[in-house]
Amino acid sequence: MSLYRMIYTSRPFGFDSGTLNGILVHAQQENARVGITGALICREDIYLQLLEGPEGEVKKTVERIKRDDRHLEVVVHVEKAVSERMFGKWAMLHDPAATWIWSRAEVTDDAVERATAAEVEGFFDKLCDAHNAPDIT
Repeated sequence: MSLYRMIYTSRPFGFDSGTLNGILVHAQQENARVGITGALICREDIYLQLLEGPEGEVKKTVERIKRDDRHLEVVVHVEKAVSERMFGKWAMLHDPAATWIWSRAEVTDDAVERATAAEVEGFFDKLCDAHNAPDIT
């Protein structure tokens, strides 16, 4: 099976903990069913999500997200075939680490629109490294 990766940003509409929990529970269940793994970094001003799995399933998932009224201004930053998963352990890892990504001021100043694919992938490289680091005891 070939693997496909997409990374998108969107602006949340009606963001609160209940909305986020609903998105996460649904994503974890549905993604596990169709072979998608990934990670979500979010705050009340931005969603940044990486999805990876079978190309058709990843594309269908992103199309569904584009139609979801909880996501505004969906922008796909990365779309490519990959040889291995970054987040193979997680149907959907949620990491609210706002420090991985742009500040609120940078988002307001259109950092998302100016972002390069490498910059966006770099956020997930850091997140992956942090979650795969060995425990120090």
